Amino acid sequence: MTGDKELVTAQALAEALDLSVETIWRYTREKRIPHVELRGKQYRYRLADVIGALTGSTVQEKAAGYQSEPAKSFTYQDYLLLPEESGYRFEVLEGMLIKEPSPSVIHQRVSRRLQRILEDYFGACDPEGEIFNAPLDVTFHDVTVVQPDLFYVSGEQKLIVKDTRVDGPPALVVEVLSPSSSRRDRLQKSRIYQKAKVRHYWLVNPEEKTLECFSLRNGSYTLVAAGLDEEVIEHPEFAGLSISLKALW
Repeated sequence: MTGDKELVTAQALAEALDLSVETIWRYTREKRIPHVELRGKQYRYRLADVIGALTGSTVQEKAAGYQSEPAKSFTYQDYLLLPEESGYRFEVLEGMLIKEPSPSVIHQRVSRRLQRILEDYFGACDPEGEIFNAPLDVTFHDVTVVQPDLFYVSGEQKLIVKDTRVDGPPALVVEVLSPSSSRRDRLQKSRIYQKAKVRHYWLVNPEEKTLECFSLRNGSYTLVAAGLDEEVIEHPEFAGLSISLKALW
């Protein structure tokens, strides 16, 4: 545990007190705990000062530390108030705040290469459409904010593109898997995108060297194309789109 006089991050404070990071940020916004604000909306804390402030509050001391009442659903408004934290990115999935480490070099390399392929293809067949990449917020409703690795907004959908976010389902979402996000991308995010009626959802796995393409049919995702290693994928619903997987790895 860090020394009482040392300034610590919200993550370190949460671990020391056995609280969630969301709770620490909520207490910070509500001014229930003392904090030091650095440049760029970054906050630091002194453990002893925070413990003193929490004594006698709704957070009660137990053998292992402190526990709080169940956190309420995180909203887009809460998300906008989050302090910046170097090395991490945030999303809100069905009211739950998700904190992920910044992507790896191979993740970014594969994402960038696929983006070029998609820009060439959609630039020719849909000049008014756009390809975006993370970090850019996509909101589906007040308790879901995602930052897909890549996504395509067709020219017909351009009204969903706002100044600071995309408000509505893109035509295509691509998630590049990493060890920390793979399970969530396959399960929870797949369900979220399906419910939001994202027509096409792709999963790229740089470690396994695979690409899976799902399309929304009768309200559910169906695998319509897949490949691995150096195979070439021809997507049945994007005429003329040919992706040589060798070019991604």
